[in-house]
Amino acid sequence: MGKDDLLGSLEQELRRGTLVLCTLGLLRRPMYGYHLVSTLAQKGIPVEAGTLYPLLRRLEGQGLLHSVWETDGAKPRKYYSLTPEGAVVYRQLQEQWKQLSHSVEEIEKEAKNDL
Repeated sequence: MGKDDLLGSLEQELRRGTLVLCTLGLLRRPMYGYHLVSTLAQKGIPVEAGTLYPLLRRLEGQGLLHSVWETDGAKPRKYYSLTPEGAVVYRQLQEQWKQLSHSVEEIEKEAKNDL
């Protein structure tokens, strides 16, 4: 595996968990899939629809999201939003993210001093 392939693989692993946290955070308000893809991209987290839709289905299957079809517009859209359990899990993950981020920052500070 080349250096670029290795870095790409590691970046993908890093993004996978981050995507779950960001998706849950954005779905505090109902959104349809394409809007979610666009919003994530605007916030610097590009994601393919082929990655996001299976994630949405998995989170819904886990009881963290709820979906409703909106058929009143010109195009039917499936809106996703957090369930009460999803909101609890989001807050817990958010706390874990803060603790993890703090730890990573501390490690980076130490690494800078060693260089």
